[in-house]
Amino acid sequence: MIRAALARWLPAGSFARNVGVLTGGTAFAQGLAVLALPLLTRLYSPEDFALLAVYVAIIGIATVVSCLRYNIAIPLPEDDADGMALLAVALIAATVISGLLAVPVLLAPARTAALLGQPGLAPYLWMVPLGVFLASAYNALQYWASRNKRFGLVTRTRMTRAVGGIGTQAAIGAAAPSPLGLLFGHMLYGGLGVIGLARDLWRRDRPILRRTDGARIVGIASVFRRFPMWSVPEALFNTAGVQVPVILIAAAAAGPEAGFLMLAMRVMGLPMGLVGSSVSQVFLAEAPARLRDGTLAAFTRSTMWTLFRTGAPPLVAVGALSPLLFPLVFGAEWARAGWLVAWMTPWFVLQFVASPVSMVLHVTGRVALAMGLQALGLLLRVGPVLAVATVAPDRLSEVYALTGAVFYGGYLWAVGVTAK
Repeated sequence: MIRAALARWLPAGSFARNVGVLTGGTAFAQGLAVLALPLLTRLYSPEDFALLAVYVAIIGIATVVSCLRYNIAIPLPEDDADGMALLAVALIAATVISGLLAVPVLLAPARTAALLGQPGLAPYLWMVPLGVFLASAYNALQYWASRNKRFGLVTRTRMTRAVGGIGTQAAIGAAAPSPLGLLFGHMLYGGLGVIGLARDLWRRDRPILRRTDGARIVGIASVFRRFPMWSVPEALFNTAGVQVPVILIAAAAAGPEAGFLMLAMRVMGLPMGLVGSSVSQVFLAEAPARLRDGTLAAFTRSTMWTLFRTGAPPLVAVGALSPLLFPLVFGAEWARAGWLVAWMTPWFVLQFVASPVSMVLHVTGRVALAMGLQALGLLLRVGPVLAVATVAPDRLSEVYALTGAVFYGGYLWAVGVTAK
């Protein structure tokens, strides 16, 4: 239905139509997430969400580097067999790294949880390696589907993930509310869709798969070695800049503060999940061809301006109204999260514009610059949180929000200059 409607208005294969296909289906998933949040905040306590925040932070940091960033290189080679070889490298790396993560969380869960400052997380750490592998496999297979412009398939898997993950959280919460429901549902959300993407690959791409032997896999891993060399540190710095402060806030502020922070970030992140991620995938699929024909700079600037026009007004409106609406929508105990949304508004407006087009640094080969920017961002975001932790632990989330705005403002400027 979505694709039929778009076909009447947008030409097949256009950037706008591809974004529309992804965004239209993703709107269902994000809409379900919005509708579920008021239910989940009444089934689970802010303390439960605080444990989820730490779990998501760990998963986020590990997943973003588990494929050694070969996943983002999948759309780049001209030969499909080379793209398939990159997919194989990404999946092998994800398997190895997930296995390494399993060692401490299975052999010493209590000690690992204590090191994180969250002893209550110990019974659930077994989900970390499994969650990392499932999310990594989905991510890599999704890039293969995007390479082949199968955006309708990606959209369907996103819908499957939302229904399965959120449905599991709600069902367990209604039956026996505990952090298990939130964490297990998130793990399923990360991996659901893998079977659909893998089945499609097996059905349609077996001839390419047959051309992908060990020699090609080793060779292509060497050709694209700049991704693990430069993009892994960049991605680690980027994700750590977002997630490490959450872990620090959960440990320093104790209680439900990390839960309030997570709800605020989830609400503000909905537009990014709805539009930003779709634009990012299509942008990366289109950018190599734009670079070859000399139109990448204009394409990047146009995309940034479109993102600002479409994203800034609703995000500002959400930020202004959240202190009033959060107690009504999510329950009185979540009022603190509404004020945090207001503090986060500048950060998420700038991130909404910068993140989808940030891959221009990789497409143009400026991976060292991308890594340097993210390293600076990590210091900029973690440093102030650590500095304030001992003197004003009740204001850590506000400090974190302000550092996010400063970082993404600088990053947006850097991307704009690079695209010229």
